[in-house]
Amino acid sequence: MEEKLILFKNRKRFGIEKNIDIIFKNTTLVLSSLVAVVLFGIILVVFIQSFESFSRYGLNFLVTSEWNPVKDEYGAFTAIYGTLVTSLLSLLITIPLGVGTAIFITEDFVPKFVREIVGSFVELLAAIPSVVLGLWAIFVMEPFFRDFFAFLHNFFGWIPLFSSEPAGRNSLLAIIILVVMLLPIVTSIARDSLNQVPKKLRNAAYGIGASRWKTIFSVILPAALSGIMAGVLLALGRAMGETMAVTMIIGNSNAFSWSLLSPGYTISSMLANQFGEADGSQVSSLFYAAFVLMILSLVVNIFAQWLVKKFSLKY
Repeated sequence: MEEKLILFKNRKRFGIEKNIDIIFKNTTLVLSSLVAVVLFGIILVVFIQSFESFSRYGLNFLVTSEWNPVKDEYGAFTAIYGTLVTSLLSLLITIPLGVGTAIFITEDFVPKFVREIVGSFVELLAAIPSVVLGLWAIFVMEPFFRDFFAFLHNFFGWIPLFSSEPAGRNSLLAIIILVVMLLPIVTSIARDSLNQVPKKLRNAAYGIGASRWKTIFSVILPAALSGIMAGVLLALGRAMGETMAVTMIIGNSNAFSWSLLSPGYTISSMLANQFGEADGSQVSSLFYAAFVLMILSLVVNIFAQWLVKKFSLKY
């Protein structure tokens, strides 16, 4: 069979068949190159639009939090800090929840119909528009967590992350709503990765006397780790770029604070909140912030590819 496949691949093609192969090859080359051209074009346009602000403020734009259109002074440190903190902390909460849910769905802990119902609910959660989740956060989450936030400040106020008096809308609420939005991504990709683990690995582990939990943590999860990591970093990119729900609940304050209980900003929410009324050098500063967000997203994606490749080779 293999010899026939080799002969089929190596056989000479004549006439219209050869021309079709050439057209198909060139078409795929053009289409794949188009993606790179579009990406490069977006980066170039954003950079050109931000060049005025870049030449004026330089890297100082990244470490100052002043945003005053009257004085024509701009800095994006508050938004950069808010983007990184909300994204990383929401991901830190989502990983155990998402992977645990994926294990629950793929392993036979409960009857099959229960697992199918849970899996369907997780997929439906991904279909909810972000603006609806933002409204839900305002009218349900904020009153529900109000006493809990007061508890965090009263008992853990010595920690900088909980040092300020709880505000109605704050960064911690944005983190919680991001967890809700990232959970379907991590769970779905982790579930697919776990389902792709060969059954013979499970059977071999059970055959040498390993318990179910030992098999899951020592055999199944390491085998599916590259796929799970890809889902986690994909969710991180989504968290960094999420706009509407975060804008509605984070408070949109450019006053810098280490505390998660005070209003904050992310780059995406700053762009959505200010671009409509921006004028003059403020537009260039917003493009500068957008360029920073693009660079952060590209770094995350490059790191994701490297990490997935590393774990794929290891396991």
